Amino acid sequence: MRSTDIQRFHVGARLSEMAVFNGVVYLAGMVPEDGATDIRGQTADVLAQIDRLLAEAGSDKTRILRTQIYLADMADMAGMNEVWDAWVAPGHTPPRATVQAALGQPGWKIEVVVTAAQR
Repeated sequence: MRSTDIQRFHVGARLSEMAVFNGVVYLAGMVPEDGATDIRGQTADVLAQIDRLLAEAGSDKTRILRTQIYLADMADMAGMNEVWDAWVAPGHTPPRATVQAALGQPGWKIEVVVTAAQR
């Protein structure tokens, strides 16, 4: 494979869950698989998905370059941060933005977009 090739993972009709180009891993917006759980459950679900995808691309959470977090309700910030703080690797906290946004499904409370470097 040439270094200019784009690798796409879990390609669907509408989007790929992940792409890798030139040693950089780009994740699509990760949303909870179960929209019926609270913000803590949804955050843990999304972060577990991120862990799996990063591992598949030869990366991990210590290699995250940037994170964008979308919350349906900013009142969920404390609960999300509680799970995030337990998950993020000390000394490797990435640049992060957190904003409120209308998400794609009524039950979704969180969506997370990650960019990371490969190992």
